[in-house]
Amino acid sequence: MKAQDTDEIGLVLECERRIVNAWPSPATLLIGDWVVRFASGYSGRANSASPLKPGAQLDETTLELIEELYRSDGLDPCIRLTPLVGEATRAAVLARGYRVKDASFGMIVPLEGLQPSEEPELQIEARPSADWIAGVAARQSGVKTHVGNLAAIVEKVRLPAAFATWLVAGEPVAFGMSVAERGMAEIGGIVVDPGHRGQGLGRRIVKGLMGWARAMGCDSAYLQVDQTNAVAIGLYRSLGFRQLYAYETRILDIAA
Repeated sequence: MKAQDTDEIGLVLECERRIVNAWPSPATLLIGDWVVRFASGYSGRANSASPLKPGAQLDETTLELIEELYRSDGLDPCIRLTPLVGEATRAAVLARGYRVKDASFGMIVPLEGLQPSEEPELQIEARPSADWIAGVAARQSGVKTHVGNLAAIVEKVRLPAAFATWLVAGEPVAFGMSVAERGMAEIGGIVVDPGHRGQGLGRRIVKGLMGWARAMGCDSAYLQVDQTNAVAIGLYRSLGFRQLYAYETRILDIAA
């Protein structure tokens, strides 16, 4: 592995370890070099097994254990195949019939030199209010409309956090969040009311969260985005984010 590749894998590891704390699941198990998380099916990250060490492997017995843990919780077994997964385990997951649920990019941006700006329309709270949770859930689809399951995740955040709301004429129309840990900040939960899209509010709320992260002493910000979301990817690139890695979230249908 080249030195530059080693540096990149180190950054992937730093992001992946922090994601566990930035988006905490109600139930979490550490099994070998893997973190196995359960959140009643709300979001892929919070309901999947993820490697926390370069070259992390799962033997057949441990993989079967993880599958049984998910099935006993009424969930499809779910594995995130990031660049940290060992090749033998990647091959084993594919051979067992795990199918792609979604594919995402991890992106990162340096924050050095960023000057936080005051935006009177941007309201930031240190804890997620009931209004913030309800506002985010109301503008999602599918399982992500479940207020209780979202609350069970965001209310467990224990690190410095920003729960952001963008107001237009006093009406909350866009939301996002950031969690700071040891010089890096995760940005996520960006949603804009359908009636206010195309007005640059997503950009402004992400910039506001980047400014908050810099004010918290962070040197970089990172996020994860669906590979098919060309609009969001274009927005993040225009703000200086670059692709750090790609990964797949794969599930084994519960009847398999």
